[in-house]
Amino acid sequence: MTLWQAIVLAGLIAFATKLAGYAVPARWLQNPRMHRVAGALTVALLASLTVLNTFAEGSALRLDARLAALAAAALALWWRAPFLLVVLLGALASALLRGLAPMA
Repeated sequence: MTLWQAIVLAGLIAFATKLAGYAVPARWLQNPRMHRVAGALTVALLASLTVLNTFAEGSALRLDARLAALAAAALALWWRAPFLLVVLLGALASALLRGLAPMA
């Protein structure tokens, strides 16, 4: 399979998945349990992506400056800082730690 065939196939799968969403009966989507499940799935997916991008390096786990960046950003979020400040504090924490310990 070539790269372009894979891209077209992925696009078709994404389109079919979105189209299948219209086939779901409306009463299923109005169910309060479905709202709770959808909200929990969103948080779980975002948390798993965050953890994976913070601790994984290849097939191994590693603690480095990314953890400090995540901690600084989480603290800023807890203080309800604006999103731009959250990103800047995370980047600053990572840069400081990498500057202090070049191997981190």
